[in-house]
Amino acid sequence: MPLGRTLSVALSGLEAHLVTVEADVGSGLPGMDWTGLPDTAVRESAKRIKSAANNSCLPWPGQHITIGLSPASVRKSGSGFDLAIAVAVLAAESAFDPALARDLVVIGELGLDGRVHPVTGVLPKVIGAVRLGYTRFAVPRANGGEAALVPGVEVIPARSLADLCAVLRGEVTATVPVTDVTASCDPLPDLEDVVGQHEARRAIEVAAAGGHHVMLSGPPGVGKTMLAERLPSLLPDLDDDGALEVTAIHSLLGRLPAGRPLISRPPFCAPHHSATVASLVGGGTGVPTPGTISLAHRGVLFLDEASEFERRTLDALRQPLESGTVTINRAGGAATYPSRFQLVLAANPCPCAKGGQSTDPGSCVCSSVQLRAYRARISGPLLDRIDLRARLAPISRAILNAGAAGEPSAIVRDRVSGARERAARRFRDTPWSTNAQIPGPVIRRCWPLGDDALESLRRDADRSRLSSRGVERVLKVAWTVADLVGHDRPTAGDVDVARGLRFGADHPGLARPA
Repeated sequence: MPLGRTLSVALSGLEAHLVTVEADVGSGLPGMDWTGLPDTAVRESAKRIKSAANNSCLPWPGQHITIGLSPASVRKSGSGFDLAIAVAVLAAESAFDPALARDLVVIGELGLDGRVHPVTGVLPKVIGAVRLGYTRFAVPRANGGEAALVPGVEVIPARSLADLCAVLRGEVTATVPVTDVTASCDPLPDLEDVVGQHEARRAIEVAAAGGHHVMLSGPPGVGKTMLAERLPSLLPDLDDDGALEVTAIHSLLGRLPAGRPLISRPPFCAPHHSATVASLVGGGTGVPTPGTISLAHRGVLFLDEASEFERRTLDALRQPLESGTVTINRAGGAATYPSRFQLVLAANPCPCAKGGQSTDPGSCVCSSVQLRAYRARISGPLLDRIDLRARLAPISRAILNAGAAGEPSAIVRDRVSGARERAARRFRDTPWSTNAQIPGPVIRRCWPLGDDALESLRRDADRSRLSSRGVERVLKVAWTVADLVGHDRPTAGDVDVARGLRFGADHPGLARPA
């Protein structure tokens, strides 16, 4: 009894499950039976596969075919199993040596004419299969560069079902499309475009150096959005593991640019204030899909007009900000996605946006009830997780007329890189790399400060100006300030700077290392 076998991959979130695809050709009326928990899209592949084989002049059995997808406990969904099922059936028909397909992981969707169409999620599937010990892959040619990003794999980029069979018969040699990993680094907005706002610029620099969350407040037109959009230009490139992780998330949603799939720069996501909880955190029917916070993993999530977001939408960020992951449960299953991002909030001082106009402080027309309702949209527990707060005031005419540009991103980025290198050396024997990632109890236990440096923080805690979490976050910012100025350990002055950044008040300028 002819039996063909190959491999494919099913995803549950970013978790990959290896699927054995078996095709048994036996006696009976022509048709196809299924086992192994396939969804409707997989069952519909029967007609696509048969038409693709016939239009490719490949042998197709005129008998009954039974397709087995194991393990049967894992749900198989989507059209990415088309090519694997076709290969298993053709292996049963001896269209090529069946042994060549047994350790081959096959991913792709078939058209009726036999062409192989690209699918989403190829990179996380390849990464998952490699971790299970498999290195040979057949994928759509359009996904070939994406699959080849994983080191040590052999990729067969298939343009059509006939091409793949020709490769398996040894008639042609497969070539992987060249992947451009540098073209994805598009020019970024430069920090020198921001005129004035020296304190806010320094807050952004500290945020970039330590990976801290920041809130920018002030009237319209003072530069809040400009500063937030220029934060990515201060961040270092992603390392190899980080780039693959970020690219895998974007691959899952089919958001990789053609021809240059590797995302080597920290992503920047800025959803509209009408975004729902599901779009921000993740969700959907069946197995949950990642949301914007996962797309911003290892990058920046910018919420402009933060006070216009629904309060429950903003509060949904509280747990991911602490854990760096988000677990979403739906009827179709549960999925966990990474979501370690830098949060940047920008908000006006009041609904009429005139409350921060220093030239005419009495121009605000908002009532006290409106002000309380407006400010209550950003809850206290969420604000407690924001490390830095900067208040931006309108720029004077003298500064605008002078047109003096600030430091460009390249210079500030050098200081940020130096600070991150100091932190990395300090944390070289730990799983963390930036000050913002360190758990509060660990930083107090492993890197304690003297009584003189902690005195001001203790007073703030006694007066209930800072929670215990707030104290720990000020300590983390103090270490970042120390890293920026070249101190081996935060001084009382560094802690005062961190306190000023925390409370959003005027604070002393950061001294530059000699």
